[in-house]
Parts: sequence; structure tokens; C-alpha cells
Amino acid sequence: MTGTFDVEDLILKLNNVEKSALLAGADWWHTVPIERLAIPSIRMSDGPNGVRGTKFFNGVKAACFPCGTGLGATWDIDLLRKAGQLMGDESKSKGSHIILGPTINMQRSPLGGRGFESLSEDPVLAGLGAAALVNGIQDKDIAATIKHFVCNDQEHERNGTNAILTDRALREIYCLPFQLVVRDSQPACFMTAYNKINGLHVSENPKILKDILRGEWGWEGLVMSDWWGTYSTSGAINAGLDLEMAGPTRWRGIALQQAVSVGKVHQHILDERVRNVLNLINRVSAAKIAENAPEEAANTPETAALLRKIGAESIVLMKNEDKILPLSKDKKTLILGPNAKYAAYHGGGSAALAAFYAVTPYDGIKAQLTSEPSYTVGSYAHKELPLIGEILKTDKGETGISFRAYNEAPGSPDRKIVDELILTRTELLMMDYIRPDLNEIWYADIEGYYTAEEDCDFEFGLGVYGTAKLFVDEKLLIDNHTKQTKGTMFFSCGTVEEKGVLAVKKGQTYHLKVEFGSAPTSRLDPGNNVLFGNGAVRIGGAKVISADEEIKHAAELAKDADQVIICAGLNSDWEGEGTDRENMDLPGTMNDLISAVSAVNPSTVVVMQSGTPVEMPWVSSVKAMVHAWYGGNETGNAIADVLFGNVNPSAKLPLSFPKRVQDNPAFLSYRTERGRTLYGEDIYVGYRYYEMVDVATLFPFGHGLSYTTFSISDLVVSKDDMNLKTTVKVTNTGDVAGAEVVQVYISQKNPSIKRPKKELRGFNKIFLEKGENKTVEINIEVKYATSFWDEVRDSWISEKDTYEVLVGDTSAEIAATGEFVVEKTSWWKGL
Repeated sequence: MTGTFDVEDLILKLNNVEKSALLAGADWWHTVPIERLAIPSIRMSDGPNGVRGTKFFNGVKAACFPCGTGLGATWDIDLLRKAGQLMGDESKSKGSHIILGPTINMQRSPLGGRGFESLSEDPVLAGLGAAALVNGIQDKDIAATIKHFVCNDQEHERNGTNAILTDRALREIYCLPFQLVVRDSQPACFMTAYNKINGLHVSENPKILKDILRGEWGWEGLVMSDWWGTYSTSGAINAGLDLEMAGPTRWRGIALQQAVSVGKVHQHILDERVRNVLNLINRVSAAKIAENAPEEAANTPETAALLRKIGAESIVLMKNEDKILPLSKDKKTLILGPNAKYAAYHGGGSAALAAFYAVTPYDGIKAQLTSEPSYTVGSYAHKELPLIGEILKTDKGETGISFRAYNEAPGSPDRKIVDELILTRTELLMMDYIRPDLNEIWYADIEGYYTAEEDCDFEFGLGVYGTAKLFVDEKLLIDNHTKQTKGTMFFSCGTVEEKGVLAVKKGQTYHLKVEFGSAPTSRLDPGNNVLFGNGAVRIGGAKVISADEEIKHAAELAKDADQVIICAGLNSDWEGEGTDRENMDLPGTMNDLISAVSAVNPSTVVVMQSGTPVEMPWVSSVKAMVHAWYGGNETGNAIADVLFGNVNPSAKLPLSFPKRVQDNPAFLSYRTERGRTLYGEDIYVGYRYYEMVDVATLFPFGHGLSYTTFSISDLVVSKDDMNLKTTVKVTNTGDVAGAEVVQVYISQKNPSIKRPKKELRGFNKIFLEKGENKTVEINIEVKYATSFWDEVRDSWISEKDTYEVLVGDTSAEIAATGEFVVEKTSWWKGL
């Protein structure tokens, strides 16, 4: 696809049937082409931490970046722009003109299923970080889609929930990051949230789309719905929703043509929606991506190097008593934990993709040690049993499973194979698996061979959206067909995981076969879920262990080690699209493992992986800990680089870590109740709340240590009518080179209403050699530094008052303070 066309001329030439067709997707990932007028189809792809391409099922492998909170933890605008540029290159390799990301919803609770996708609990950090990503993506002529606008902050009943909140909270917390992205990067696209706001779904909400986004902010791009997040014809079109996704249409087409013909949608409104689609097609033509381009895996050394750098820069050094870290590469090392030999490199749902590769922490650490480490799992962490594709073989000896699709049910005479594939992953999300030669109801046989490594009981698990049975050596082990129980797998469309235990003998090979029926065979009541696609199946398995015996074994090994690394945390089972976490607990017996091992070996380091906070009842007994999020392809290498000091950690928490879930400001209102979710904490999200009510956190917002030390001094605050300039001297007072994040908070001294004690308004990351000092400058527009939302005037207000500037390296540790004065109260709207 090359060149541009005259949009206004095309609008005159298009008939209303064609115009209606342009305003909905053709399928999951493409817009509708109009061949008569040479209007091409353009492609889009998830997502927030990489570019999957057009397939959930058996897709082309891709670069996976650290999750959103990991990207936010870098506090590094320049690095995030480079990350965005790499995302743009990845998009081109997948033939995609549009990236569906970044995600910048606010983490009002640690329990959000998609919290890991977003950058921060703070709107300024989220907005400025996302703007950098968008600028990087759009440097490559790829369109970025900022999402989900707005208040898509939970997964529980997300399509129907009514988010009830004040205009002040809406503007100061939830809209502000989007406002900053528009101001600083002008993203090509916005994606609407699934939910309602104060009674009306966002995708048909004129206040949100017409008045705020297009009116006040003057933004002129394309608005698309989230997938099946369009709920009306006339209402959505009139409010400003340009593109219904995914296709084929449910609400446009003939329905829209009828709405125009009877005046429910005026012709000029239809033309405006079409104009936005055509302008986007024109815009992305600069990327020179052919229509329906082939997808390729652009796995290069340069990509690996940048992903490794971003991964290491995202890791937060949480604790380092007695300078346990960095570790020695020469000492006798024990590696423990469920996340050691498992690469937790992304969260679940839209953020998931098939990576080029994924380095486990065990492999990354082992590669830097001079001698072989000891290992035992210590405890399990899975919600569903681990996928087993990598330990299975096909009938031809290849790693993985064979997949054979049929139109006829198992046992039918003369079954004919419609499709045959070899797959290495035993989670098959077939929502976008479409073949014209398959009926609506179809079947698949999924087969592999498992050779036992030891005598043990081995537990298998089977979850499905559709129906499935698991046979071992032709004997039925798990029936997830006859009777089904609703669960949270597959965006909450699927069953719970049904399990069966098999006694296996070392060296013996077992034939596994799953008989799968596509989505329409499901026996589940869909409830209020949006159901989509052809179905899904997940096959897992693990050795049955005694939790107590395994912890004792780990502790005995720890006594004999010079240093212990426990790789703990969550994974995509626990944090993923479609369901929120029920609590902040670590799964299984992980807390007991950490307590037992740290009690016998003081040189124990915990590597924690999660996208959002977890409770840590053992934290006082552990001397060293890093938080590594979900780190993308280079997860294990990035962790090892920090543990051994190849990289001096410089990341800072983009989220407050409360001591317990009950301390969180949204604790009493983080669910849909009778169709509504009350944002009862108002503007007091995250650190704004903890500071206001004086509740101590486990780790505060902005926290992050280094292997060196820094001082911040010589604060100078200056102001003119438009801009506030803060300068400080930062000195590396330690022994090694490193980076410090200077955080600038603003506090109004005598506000006319209650305001947070302080709010982040700017930041800058500075790299310094040992003994070096530099002057750091942070510039903030005065109106953004001082204003709150005046609900009486329906405007931002910057009050006449004295304001305090608080500069530190965390929200809890302020190193220097200054003041400035606003001489006159003023109100403003827009950017």
C-alpha cells in the first residue's frame, strides 16, 4: 500500500453502503477495503508490550517487551521512545499499520487483572511515559492506539459495569494521562473502554468522545471500539465512534444505512466518521506496508540487545541490606522457586504473544555463574497446571503436539482431516482460527507423547471453551465435556481446569490424546460474558509434590549454599484479561518457602515477578530483593544482569506497594455490585491516599535503590507566566556509575478545597559516573503544576496561592524544597 488519496473527493464518490462498510472491521484485525475506489484494507495488531500479528493461534513469533508497569518503572522518556521505535519496526514486520497500545488505565487497586498492562497509578508518569512510547511508534509511521479511554480499570463485569465517579476524579486522575498523551504525542487512534461512565457506555458517550476528546483537546484522529465494545448504532456514531471492532459488523452495515435514511444519523455525521477512517488510511500509507502483507519474525541481535537493556532498566532494587547484592559469579549458588525454570515474560490476554524465545531466570543466572548451580522448585505457583508442549513429542519425534481438525465428530466413519499442524504450545486460543472448509461446529484431535523422567504421580489439567476429553493410552483420564463448570480461562469464556492424576514410571512413554469440540459445543451458560471465536483448549501438567517435603528439601539445600536466589511471584494465570485477582497473596506455599529458606541462609535474594503488588509477610527477614515484573524475551538475562552487577539498577516503582490489600483505597469498592462500581476513593488513588490518611506502605511510590548513592542539592525554582523551571544538582556519591530519577512533586499551601499532600508533576532520569555531578532541569507548565478541576466552573483552576516544590528520589524521601507564587486565579480548558 503506497501513496495517498484525496479524502474529500472519495467521500463524494462513496455511496452510503460503502461508507457504512468502512466504519466496521472486516475481521479481527483488518478494515474493509473498497476495491472500486482503490481504498485498501489496513491491519492492526495487539498490543501493549509487543506486536503479535494477526493470530492468537499459531502466530508468527515476535519481540516481547517488559509489561506496562515494567516500562513505567524505567522512568526513562528517552528509553521508552526507543522502545516505541522498536515496536514500530516490529509492527512493520507483521504487516500491521496500527498498534493497539499503549495501555494507560489507572491502577486504582492492586487486584486489577490487567493492571500489569498499564504504566502507573499516577497520571503524570503514565501520560508522559505513554507519550514517549507513542512518539517512538509514530516515528516509524505506524499508528499508535492509546487505550482504554476511559475508566476501564477492572475486569469484573467489565462490559456492563457503570463506573460512578466525580468529574474531579475523572479529570484529575483518569482522563489526565490521556490528555497528556494528546498534548505531547497526538496519537493517531483512541480505543474506547468497555464500561459505562456515570450511566452511559463510553463508546456512545458524547461527553467523553465529543466534548472532551475532540472538543476540549482538539484531537482529530480515529476512535475505535474495543473488541465487541460497540453497543449501539445511532448512539455510537453520533457520539463519535468511528470504527466498530472487531468485524464483521454487528451494529453498522444495513442497520447504519437504515439509521441514515430515517435521519437518526445525519449524513454529515456519517461522512465525518468516514473522513476519520480515510485520513488514517492516508496517514499510515507512509509506512509503505503492502495490503495483506506477509508476517515475518524479525529476530535480530539489535532487537535482543535493546530488549535486554529495557528489561534490566525496569528492574527495581527493593531492598539490599548489608550489600548482599550484587552477587558473586564464583560462589556456590542455589536457585529455587516456581519462576526459576519458567519464563514469566508476559501477562495474560491481549498482552500475550508467542515470543521469538523467552530466557528463564534459571538459564540467565546459570549462564553467568562459573559453576553449575543447584536447583529445586521449592513450591508451585501455578493457578492452572503448567503447559506441557515442550515436554511432549509428536508421533514423528518433533517437540510438541499434532493438531488435526475435522468436520466430523470423534467416532464418525470416514472422518477427513481438514487441517493438520504441529504446535509447541498446549494453550490453543482459536478465536481467530478461521478456515472456510470448517463448519460452525468442528472437532480436533490433539495428540502427543510424554516420556516420564521419574517414578511419580503426574497430574494433568484440561480447560476448554467448547468441549474436551483427555485420554492417556486410550483410557479416559479427564472428561470436560459431559459436565462443565464455568471458570476464568480464555477471557472468562471457558471452564475451570479439570484434573486427573496418572501414576507414571521412569522411561515409559504415554500417548496423550485430547478430543476437542469447537465453541458451539460448550455446555456453559454464557452469563454476561461476551463470547467470541471458535473456542480454546489448554493442556497442562506437573509432577505431584508434597509441599511440606519440598520446602524442607529446599531449606536443607540452602544450608549448604553460599548464596540463594528464590525466583517467586505470579504469572499469566493470575494476572490476565477477563478476571481480577481475589487477593494480593502469593500462591501456594511460596511464603512458607521464602521464610524457611531465608531463616537458614542469610544470603538469600528474592526475585519477585508480578505486574502489580503482592503481599510479602516475610519481607523483614529477607535482606535483598528485586522486583522484575514480566520482563519480555530477555527476562532471565535482564534479571541476571542486575543480580550480578552487570547493570546497576535504576528503576523506581510506578505503583505504591501496600502492606495488605485492606490498606488499598479501593478495597471496599473494587467490584461491580448490581451493575455499578463506585469510585469511592475519588482522587485519592495510590500514594495520594496513603499519604493523606497516613497509612504506611510496604514500599512507597517512586521507591528504588541503586548499587551506588546519590545526593540532590542546590535547588533553584524559577517561574514565568507559562513555565515552572526546577533545577537541582545531582551527585553520584558512591563507588560505581549509575542513574538517579529526580522526582518533582507540587503541594498547594492553602487550597480552597481538600487536595492531596503532594502530586507528581515532573521527573528526569540522569546517568552519572562515579563521583560525577550534573545539573538536572525539569520544566513544567505552571497550569499543569498547580491546577485542580473546578466542578462549579467545569474547568481547570489555578488558584492564587503559594505552592511548594518538593524534590526527591522517592515520594517518601524529599531531599530539597522550594516555593513559587501564583499571583492571580485563572481557569482554563483544553491542552
